[in-house]
Amino acid sequence: MAASGQAVGNAAQEICGLDRILEALKLLLSPGGSGSSSLQVTKHDVLLATLKSNLSALEDKFLKDPQWKKLKLLRDQIADKAEWPQNSIDVTWSFTSQTLLLLLCLKETMIRLAANFNPGKPNPRTPEVAPALSPDALSISQQKTVQFILQFVVTLGICPYLMPGVGVPLRYRTEFGAVVQDVVCLDAAPDATRRLYTSCRALLNVAEHTSLGSLIFCHHFGDIAAGLCQLGFCPTKSKLLTPAEEVLTEEERTLSRGALRDMLDQVYQPLAVRELLILQGGPPQSCTDVKTQLRCRAPAWLRRLCGQLLSERLMRPNGVQAVVRGILEGAGAPNIDQKGTQSRLFCTKNRRAGTLAAAAATRVALVTRGAPPLGISWSVLDLFHFQDKLTARQFQRVATTTFITLSRERPQLAAKYLLQPVLAPLHRCLNTAEIPESYRVPGTILVTEEELCRCIEDVFKVYVIGNEPLTVLMDSLLPVLGVLFLLYCFTKQSVSHIRSLCQEILLWILGKLERKKAIASLKGFAGLDKAVPSLHSLCQFRVATQGGIMITIKEAISDEDEDEALYQKVSSEQDRVEHLGDLLSLCQECGLAGDFFIFCLKELTHVATENEAELKTKPFSSKSLLELEQHQTLLVEGQEQKLLVLQLMVVLCERMSEQIFTNITQVVDFVAATLQRACASLAHQAESTVESQTLSMSMGLVAVILGGAVQLKSSDFAVLKQLLPLLEKVSNTYPDPVIQELAVDLRITISTHGAFATEAVSMAAQSTLNKKDSEGKIEEPQQSSHERHTDVAHSHLEQQQSHGTAPQPGLQSDAPVTPQGVNEPSTTTNQKSGSITTEQLQEVLLSAYDPQIPTRAAALRTLSCWIEQREAKALEMQEKLLKIFLENLEHEDTFVYLSAIQGVALLSDVYPEKILPDLLAQYDSSKDEHTPETRMKVGEVLMRIVRALGDMVSKYREPLIHTFLRGVRDPDGAHRASSLANLGELCQRLDFLLGSVVHEVTACLIAVAKTDSEVQVRRAAIHVIVLLLRGLSQKATEVLSDVLKDLYHLLKHVVRLEPDDVAKLHAQLALEELDDIMKNFLFPPRKLEKKIVVLP
Repeated sequence: MAASGQAVGNAAQEICGLDRILEALKLLLSPGGSGSSSLQVTKHDVLLATLKSNLSALEDKFLKDPQWKKLKLLRDQIADKAEWPQNSIDVTWSFTSQTLLLLLCLKETMIRLAANFNPGKPNPRTPEVAPALSPDALSISQQKTVQFILQFVVTLGICPYLMPGVGVPLRYRTEFGAVVQDVVCLDAAPDATRRLYTSCRALLNVAEHTSLGSLIFCHHFGDIAAGLCQLGFCPTKSKLLTPAEEVLTEEERTLSRGALRDMLDQVYQPLAVRELLILQGGPPQSCTDVKTQLRCRAPAWLRRLCGQLLSERLMRPNGVQAVVRGILEGAGAPNIDQKGTQSRLFCTKNRRAGTLAAAAATRVALVTRGAPPLGISWSVLDLFHFQDKLTARQFQRVATTTFITLSRERPQLAAKYLLQPVLAPLHRCLNTAEIPESYRVPGTILVTEEELCRCIEDVFKVYVIGNEPLTVLMDSLLPVLGVLFLLYCFTKQSVSHIRSLCQEILLWILGKLERKKAIASLKGFAGLDKAVPSLHSLCQFRVATQGGIMITIKEAISDEDEDEALYQKVSSEQDRVEHLGDLLSLCQECGLAGDFFIFCLKELTHVATENEAELKTKPFSSKSLLELEQHQTLLVEGQEQKLLVLQLMVVLCERMSEQIFTNITQVVDFVAATLQRACASLAHQAESTVESQTLSMSMGLVAVILGGAVQLKSSDFAVLKQLLPLLEKVSNTYPDPVIQELAVDLRITISTHGAFATEAVSMAAQSTLNKKDSEGKIEEPQQSSHERHTDVAHSHLEQQQSHGTAPQPGLQSDAPVTPQGVNEPSTTTNQKSGSITTEQLQEVLLSAYDPQIPTRAAALRTLSCWIEQREAKALEMQEKLLKIFLENLEHEDTFVYLSAIQGVALLSDVYPEKILPDLLAQYDSSKDEHTPETRMKVGEVLMRIVRALGDMVSKYREPLIHTFLRGVRDPDGAHRASSLANLGELCQRLDFLLGSVVHEVTACLIAVAKTDSEVQVRRAAIHVIVLLLRGLSQKATEVLSDVLKDLYHLLKHVVRLEPDDVAKLHAQLALEELDDIMKNFLFPPRKLEKKIVVLP
């Protein structure tokens, strides 16, 4: 018998094919009866009749058709091995059982066909021919047949036997499912649990084949998982059942649990997550819908089981990504209509994706409540780095929300497992970090380009996009702000895609920090506070090969490179201050820029009033060398701090706009800092014009505030009362009676909360309010004030009242104050010729002698502007204007004498024949007549005139050349260098007109370059040759034909024998210019041109 059974099995293995099995499956799916009746009872009867008919037809085929005999033998063989009952009085179970047997036959046949398949070797002559198809492959129609059969198996063999709340009930899926739910007979043998176990185990057996497994799990994974959960984890109703009474043995339950976990590990993880979430269900909701009320909530044991299984999915490699994908998949990509706009459906799905992202983040946060491993933190970070644009934004939203949720609920865990890995590249290069010896080799890459770029992008997404100023987030980012700022400064040197990210991160953190911490961070950025963590002294930023930035170990500095290193240090500090100014210019609205400006003002007070006696050292005999060295180091550091404060003030004054102060408190702090500096200067007897001007400006600003330009509240007066002690001190100690009087008046007005205001305060406020209607005229109250004082005193009072004429008090505190005829040069620039009045001109001329520097400089600028516009009334007074400009040339302030230089140059451009001889005479005068500084300033004027005249300079060639050549013989070295510089500018523009004096000029240059004792003069002589060759270019061979050889010998002499490196550099540049000229002369470039000659 055994031998005959084996022969039958072998025959079935050899003959039975896929087509026969699929034909049998189609036979089971054949429709029967009429489904058009609307009566429910009829539908049930039709379904039952169809199932019975199809089963009978299948048995008839097996018994009567000899071609089906082999399939019957295979089915019987598999049925004998099966451990479940195939027959039942319930037709649905009989149908399910026969279907499962045929699916097992299909799986067995596909395995045998694949095992016997032996594809031939590919023909190398025809490599484009497709390889032979495996015989176990299913066609599209065959796959559809299998899918239909699987739907019947799941619908009839699994879903009806699930407990309430486990899975989605059939009646809520399709109308056919509701019919099946009522057709299945649960009282008939075998038991419902046994049927469920049989169906799940058989389907898992079929799914062992890859092709069939994909069809099963892609469409029916949730139902099978629900069945296995019920079989393996559902608690039994009673523990008193005997083994004979139990439907499932403990071994079968254990097998179900193992099968569930194996299936979860086998399938696509997002699919497993999504189905587990569906099984777990949501919280109970109150709903009036009848259908919704009928649905049972998932039982507690199933919710706990799904939560545990989801946690296990999360703990796997890339588990966070799988959980997020499982939640978010289904939100969909944008649907584009014919016009190319996004449809409303996508907007709805996008909002759904946002809600689900928050749910996913909450899920991750809940799972990681204990002690999340480092793998989960990296999995969360990986969500930031998706390249697919359709899903990247959703994943980034989930990751950001996860960071925020964990930081809010579990700050310590978030800091350790999420924030530290994100900021690790920046922590690695801090000056507080310990760099291992193996990494201290010069050139070693400490942070790669990819690491740094990813770190900055992740920080931007967590902090800026998340926009949650939680304490743990702020504290974690605070130590690396110094490195971030230096990285921002480095990105400003060239093009970098992370520059905007660094800027946004810095602006965000500075805006969210407490003001004291923000100011402390800014001090660290500027270098005023060495305690703030910054970049390690061994580290440096470098441009990477892919265009990004990396952090490497610095090269060792040799003795020869010390000067270059010092220059790099100084330039980097200067750039850092300028970049800090750029950053603060973007922080004006929040008030941070104003607070930092006030802080710098207070630091400036310490710098200006520091007692130099404290810096004097004790006699060397009382100190050891170590103490002396430490003392000198402290002195150098102190001087660096002072220079840094001054540089910061310069940059802030240049970069900040008039909107730097945003509230009354900042204005009061600014005035208080100014008053403190004035009082300190008086205490140290260091009063100056600048201090007096600043003091009057600040007090005028308070007068404007009290005069009604700002609506003050009682709280504002409480802030203003901080000025009372300082104003009292100024009124008692300041020597100027005008300022004393105004200080007393301001104290009275502040103390009475504005109920009583003196005439001086009222006039200042009224002058501010009427500024727009003044049209440059001096008001009568101001004129009466002029009559009460001397010229200096009344000018000072006018300045005091003019300081109160800012349109927005507290917002233009740093703007220079000018007379009303000069206060807006931009409007004057737009005026037409002849539009200025005599009164305006007289007012500006009077202001040109004002003792206060900004007023005088503004007046000179205004006069220069009028000259440039050819204003007739101004040009009529050319002699007086020239006198004013020349007198101001001798002023010590840079702003004033540069404005005067500009005015003289513009006036000389209009009347060169009248003004140029006087300037040449003044430039050629002796030291007794004019100071060397004045002669140098006149030389700057002459250089500007030569540049402005251009080709017209040939008319004045003789007096200019003679004056400059005589200046080369002046005993003052600086004057000789200035004359040579002017001579170079002149020769550069004379071209062929230089021919008659070329020998004199050449002889002068040769003599100076070889014999002059001062290095600066020799440099200037060589530079003249560079300018001469550069200006003449190809014409040098004609203009300098007689002296070109002498100039060449001179340059070679300088290169060989000159000890000064800068002079050698100039000579080398001149030789390169000469080399280019001669190459073009000897080998002119070829030109593709045709010559047309007209014959006579």
